[in-house]
Amino acid sequence: MLLEGSCHCGAVRFSLQSRTPHPYMLCYCSICRKTGGGGGCAINIMGSADTLEIEEASAIAIYRASNVDGSLSGNRRHFCSLCGSALWCANPAYSEWVYPFASAIDTPLPAPPQLVHIMENYRPDWVAVPEGADNAHFGEYPAEGIHDWHESRGLLEPE
Repeated sequence: MLLEGSCHCGAVRFSLQSRTPHPYMLCYCSICRKTGGGGGCAINIMGSADTLEIEEASAIAIYRASNVDGSLSGNRRHFCSLCGSALWCANPAYSEWVYPFASAIDTPLPAPPQLVHIMENYRPDWVAVPEGADNAHFGEYPAEGIHDWHESRGLLEPE
């Protein structure tokens, strides 16, 4: 599926191919909460890094958060230097993938059959998380990654 995205001010536009376009995983870690500007979480999806096309790359800035031990995170969070919109994450350890923020995608995304709430050990008390069969909860990272989640539910887009 071709995903097209942009920042709020329109200075950055990008596109990439994704076989995993369902925005199902909500992350409550402090980095996602504070850099994403959302309702207490951030939602990443996944696309093929070799298909990423960027218009106006000069407006992009990159942030690397510090880990608890003071080292820099491997994730590079790309954002618009003009309006601050979170665009995507990339990590050299997983160089074949790019993780756009669902909030930056302009293409209509398919509704996920389930929401997976991760890093709930770091969720602030003011954020209410829904319960029920349509929600799965994890204190840290689940064992099932984005590709596996889509594949196990028959949701992988064709190549």
